[in-house]
Amino acid sequence: MKIVVIGGSGLIGSKLVGKLRDHGHVAVPASPDSGVNTLTGEGLSEVLDGAQVVVDVSNSPSFADDAVLDFFRTSTGNLLDAGKRAGVGHHVALSVVGTERLAESGYFRAKIAQEQLIRESGRPYSIVHATQFFEFVGSIAQAATEGTTVRLSDALIQPIAAEDVAAAVGRTAVGEPVGGVVEVAGPERFGLDELIRRGLAFRGDPREVVTDRGARYFGALLEKDTLLPGPGARLAGTRFADWLPLNPPPAK
Repeated sequence: MKIVVIGGSGLIGSKLVGKLRDHGHVAVPASPDSGVNTLTGEGLSEVLDGAQVVVDVSNSPSFADDAVLDFFRTSTGNLLDAGKRAGVGHHVALSVVGTERLAESGYFRAKIAQEQLIRESGRPYSIVHATQFFEFVGSIAQAATEGTTVRLSDALIQPIAAEDVAAAVGRTAVGEPVGGVVEVAGPERFGLDELIRRGLAFRGDPREVVTDRGARYFGALLEKDTLLPGPGARLAGTRFADWLPLNPPPAK
Protein backbone atom coordinates (compact mmCIF):
# COMPACT_ATOMS: atom_id res chain seq x y z
CA MET A 1 0.00 0.00 0.00
CA LYS A 2 0.96 3.62 -0.40
CA ILE A 3 0.85 5.14 3.08
CA VAL A 4 1.54 8.84 3.59
CA VAL A 5 2.93 9.75 7.02
CA ILE A 6 2.26 13.36 8.00
CA GLY A 7 5.03 14.32 10.41
CA GLY A 8 7.13 11.59 8.87
CA SER A 9 10.46 13.09 9.89
CA GLY A 10 9.65 13.30 13.63
CA LEU A 11 10.19 10.94 16.55
CA ILE A 12 7.31 8.58 15.76
CA GLY A 13 7.01 9.33 12.05
CA SER A 14 10.58 8.41 11.16
CA LYS A 15 10.32 5.11 13.03
CA LEU A 16 6.93 4.40 11.44
CA VAL A 17 8.17 5.04 7.90
CA GLY A 18 11.02 2.59 8.44
CA LYS A 19 8.75 -0.12 9.83
CA LEU A 20 6.23 0.23 6.99
CA ARG A 21 8.97 0.04 4.37
CA ASP A 22 10.43 -3.04 6.06
CA HIS A 23 7.03 -4.70 5.51
CA GLY A 24 6.97 -3.84 1.83
CA HIS A 25 4.71 -0.78 1.85
CA VAL A 26 5.36 2.45 -0.01
CA ALA A 27 5.69 4.78 2.97
CA VAL A 28 6.01 8.46 2.08
CA PRO A 29 7.16 10.86 4.81
CA ALA A 30 5.48 14.24 4.48
CA SER A 31 6.39 17.46 6.30
CA PRO A 32 7.13 21.10 5.48
CA ASP A 33 10.73 20.04 4.79
CA SER A 34 9.45 17.84 1.95
CA GLY A 35 7.11 20.51 0.60
CA VAL A 36 3.94 19.33 2.35
CA ASN A 37 2.29 21.82 4.69
CA THR A 38 -0.98 20.83 6.31
CA LEU A 39 -1.58 24.37 7.62
CA THR A 40 -1.57 25.93 4.15
CA GLY A 41 -2.57 22.82 2.20
CA GLU A 42 0.60 23.06 0.09
CA GLY A 43 1.57 19.74 -1.47
CA LEU A 44 -1.29 17.73 0.05
CA SER A 45 -3.05 16.84 -3.21
CA GLU A 46 0.20 15.71 -4.80
CA VAL A 47 1.45 13.57 -1.92
CA LEU A 48 -1.94 11.91 -1.33
CA ASP A 49 -2.43 10.98 -4.98
CA GLY A 50 -2.79 7.19 -5.10
CA ALA A 51 -2.53 6.76 -1.33
CA GLN A 52 -4.66 4.17 0.43
CA VAL A 53 -3.85 5.40 3.94
CA VAL A 54 -2.78 8.67 5.56
CA VAL A 55 -1.29 8.66 9.05
CA ASP A 56 -1.10 11.90 11.02
CA VAL A 57 1.61 11.90 13.69
CA SER A 58 2.38 15.61 13.34
CA ASN A 59 2.51 18.05 16.23
CA SER A 60 2.16 21.78 16.68
CA PRO A 61 5.38 23.84 16.63
CA SER A 62 3.89 25.94 19.46
CA PHE A 63 2.06 24.70 22.56
CA ALA A 64 0.55 28.10 23.36
CA ASP A 65 -3.20 27.61 23.80
CA ASP A 66 -4.42 29.55 20.75
CA ALA A 67 -1.60 28.42 18.48
CA VAL A 68 -1.94 24.71 19.20
CA LEU A 69 -5.73 24.82 18.80
CA ASP A 70 -5.38 26.60 15.46
CA PHE A 71 -2.76 24.09 14.34
CA PHE A 72 -4.83 20.98 14.99
CA ARG A 73 -8.09 22.44 13.71
CA THR A 74 -6.58 23.81 10.52
CA SER A 75 -4.17 21.01 9.69
CA THR A 76 -6.69 18.25 10.44
CA GLY A 77 -9.41 19.96 8.43
CA ASN A 78 -7.11 20.42 5.45
CA LEU A 79 -5.89 16.83 5.67
CA LEU A 80 -9.40 15.39 5.88
CA ASP A 81 -10.56 17.46 2.91
CA ALA A 82 -7.54 16.52 0.81
CA GLY A 83 -7.92 12.86 1.77
CA LYS A 84 -11.54 12.88 0.68
CA ARG A 85 -10.66 14.41 -2.70
CA ALA A 86 -7.88 11.86 -3.19
CA GLY A 87 -10.07 8.91 -2.21
CA VAL A 88 -7.89 7.88 0.74
CA GLY A 89 -9.60 4.94 2.42
CA HIS A 90 -8.20 5.16 5.95
CA HIS A 91 -7.33 8.21 8.08
CA VAL A 92 -5.17 7.35 11.11
CA ALA A 93 -4.25 9.84 13.83
CA LEU A 94 -2.04 9.51 16.89
CA SER A 95 -3.38 11.03 20.10
CA VAL A 96 -2.99 10.57 23.85
CA VAL A 97 -4.55 8.27 26.45
CA GLY A 98 -6.68 10.39 28.78
CA THR A 99 -7.10 13.27 26.33
CA GLU A 100 -10.82 13.57 27.06
CA ARG A 101 -10.05 13.85 30.80
CA LEU A 102 -7.48 16.64 30.39
CA ALA A 103 -9.61 19.48 29.03
CA GLU A 104 -8.10 21.95 31.55
CA SER A 105 -4.97 21.88 29.38
CA GLY A 106 -4.89 24.00 26.22
CA TYR A 107 -2.86 21.33 24.44
CA PHE A 108 -5.32 18.59 25.22
CA ARG A 109 -8.30 20.78 24.32
CA ALA A 110 -6.65 21.06 20.91
CA LYS A 111 -6.28 17.28 20.67
CA ILE A 112 -9.96 16.89 21.63
CA ALA A 113 -10.85 19.26 18.79
CA GLN A 114 -8.70 17.25 16.38
CA GLU A 115 -10.37 13.99 17.33
CA GLN A 116 -13.83 15.53 17.05
CA LEU A 117 -13.11 16.71 13.51
CA ILE A 118 -12.01 13.21 12.53
CA ARG A 119 -15.03 11.52 14.12
CA GLU A 120 -17.48 13.92 12.47
CA SER A 121 -15.81 13.88 9.05
CA GLY A 122 -17.58 10.83 7.70
CA ARG A 123 -14.20 9.43 6.65
CA PRO A 124 -13.06 5.89 7.58
CA TYR A 125 -10.70 6.41 10.50
CA SER A 126 -8.77 4.99 13.41
CA ILE A 127 -7.42 6.99 16.36
CA VAL A 128 -4.49 5.54 18.31
CA HIS A 129 -4.31 6.70 21.92
CA ALA A 130 -0.83 6.14 23.37
CA THR A 131 0.33 6.74 26.91
CA GLN A 132 3.26 9.10 27.51
CA PHE A 133 6.53 8.07 25.88
CA PHE A 134 9.70 7.19 27.80
CA GLU A 135 11.32 9.80 25.58
CA PHE A 136 9.23 12.53 27.26
CA VAL A 137 10.81 12.16 30.71
CA GLY A 138 13.00 15.21 30.11
CA SER A 139 10.23 17.46 28.77
CA ILE A 140 7.80 16.47 31.54
CA ALA A 141 10.46 17.26 34.12
CA GLN A 142 11.29 20.57 32.48
CA ALA A 143 7.65 21.68 32.40
CA ALA A 144 7.34 20.93 36.14
CA THR A 145 10.64 22.50 37.24
CA GLU A 146 10.80 25.43 39.65
CA GLY A 147 14.43 26.33 40.25
CA THR A 148 16.08 23.02 41.14
CA THR A 149 12.83 21.32 42.18
CA VAL A 150 10.49 19.26 40.01
CA ARG A 151 6.93 19.20 41.38
CA LEU A 152 4.81 16.34 40.12
CA SER A 153 1.67 14.46 41.04
CA ASP A 154 1.82 10.82 42.08
CA ALA A 155 -0.98 10.01 39.62
CA LEU A 156 -0.40 6.68 37.93
CA ILE A 157 1.13 6.44 34.48
CA GLN A 158 1.83 3.48 32.19
CA PRO A 159 4.50 4.85 29.82
CA ILE A 160 5.61 3.35 26.53
CA ALA A 161 8.66 3.43 24.27
CA ALA A 162 8.33 5.46 21.05
CA GLU A 163 9.48 2.39 19.12
CA ASP A 164 6.48 0.48 20.43
CA VAL A 165 4.14 3.37 19.62
CA ALA A 166 5.36 3.40 16.02
CA ALA A 167 4.77 -0.35 15.77
CA ALA A 168 1.23 0.01 17.11
CA VAL A 169 0.42 2.85 14.74
CA GLY A 170 1.81 0.81 11.86
CA ARG A 171 -0.35 -2.20 12.69
CA THR A 172 -3.40 0.04 12.87
CA ALA A 173 -2.56 1.74 9.56
CA VAL A 174 -2.38 -1.48 7.58
CA GLY A 175 -5.56 -2.86 9.14
CA GLU A 176 -9.19 -2.01 8.56
CA PRO A 177 -10.47 1.32 9.96
CA VAL A 178 -11.86 0.76 13.45
CA GLY A 179 -14.08 3.85 13.51
CA GLY A 180 -12.94 4.54 17.05
CA VAL A 181 -9.98 4.46 19.41
CA VAL A 182 -7.21 1.89 19.88
CA GLU A 183 -5.30 2.31 23.17
CA VAL A 184 -1.65 1.31 23.57
CA ALA A 185 0.48 1.44 26.70
CA GLY A 186 3.64 0.10 28.25
CA PRO A 187 3.78 -2.98 30.49
CA GLU A 188 4.35 -1.22 33.85
CA ARG A 189 2.65 1.35 36.05
CA PHE A 190 4.51 4.04 37.95
CA GLY A 191 3.61 7.15 39.87
CA LEU A 192 4.34 10.07 37.55
CA ASP A 193 6.69 11.46 40.20
CA GLU A 194 8.43 8.08 40.53
CA LEU A 195 8.92 7.71 36.78
CA ILE A 196 10.55 11.12 36.42
CA ARG A 197 12.62 10.59 39.58
CA ARG A 198 14.02 7.35 38.18
CA GLY A 199 14.71 8.86 34.78
CA LEU A 200 16.52 11.90 36.16
CA ALA A 201 18.52 9.83 38.64
CA PHE A 202 19.70 7.44 35.93
CA ARG A 203 21.00 10.38 33.93
CA GLY A 204 22.68 12.05 36.89
CA ASP A 205 20.30 15.00 36.89
CA PRO A 206 20.60 16.71 40.32
CA ARG A 207 17.06 18.13 40.40
CA GLU A 208 14.90 16.96 43.30
CA VAL A 209 11.50 15.49 42.41
CA VAL A 210 8.91 16.49 45.01
CA THR A 211 5.56 14.75 45.20
CA ASP A 212 2.74 17.28 45.07
CA ARG A 213 -0.76 16.00 44.42
CA GLY A 214 -1.85 19.51 43.48
CA ALA A 215 0.82 19.88 40.82
CA ARG A 216 -0.60 20.45 37.36
CA TYR A 217 0.33 18.37 34.34
CA PHE A 218 0.64 20.77 31.40
CA GLY A 219 -2.09 22.88 32.99
CA ALA A 220 -4.41 20.08 34.16
CA LEU A 221 -4.98 18.62 37.62
CA LEU A 222 -4.67 14.85 37.69
CA GLU A 223 -6.81 12.24 39.37
CA LYS A 224 -5.09 8.99 40.28
CA ASP A 225 -6.16 7.25 37.05
CA THR A 226 -6.34 10.19 34.59
CA LEU A 227 -3.35 9.02 32.55
CA LEU A 228 -4.11 5.30 32.63
CA PRO A 229 -5.47 3.30 29.69
CA GLY A 230 -8.65 1.25 29.89
CA PRO A 231 -8.73 -2.53 30.44
CA GLY A 232 -8.74 -3.26 26.71
CA ALA A 233 -5.46 -1.50 25.93
CA ARG A 234 -2.81 -3.29 23.90
CA LEU A 235 0.34 -3.58 26.02
CA ALA A 236 3.83 -3.28 24.57
CA GLY A 237 6.77 -5.23 25.94
CA THR A 238 9.57 -2.71 26.48
CA ARG A 239 10.28 -1.99 30.15
CA PHE A 240 11.59 1.37 31.33
CA ALA A 241 14.64 -0.13 33.06
CA ASP A 242 15.61 -1.90 29.84
CA TRP A 243 15.03 1.19 27.69
CA LEU A 244 17.09 3.63 29.79
CA PRO A 245 20.59 2.21 29.14
CA LEU A 246 19.92 2.07 25.41
CA ASN A 247 18.83 5.71 25.22
CA PRO A 248 21.44 7.95 26.83
CA PRO A 249 20.83 11.71 26.85
CA PRO A 250 22.28 13.72 23.94
CA ALA A 251 25.87 14.80 24.41
CA LYS A 252 26.19 18.38 25.64
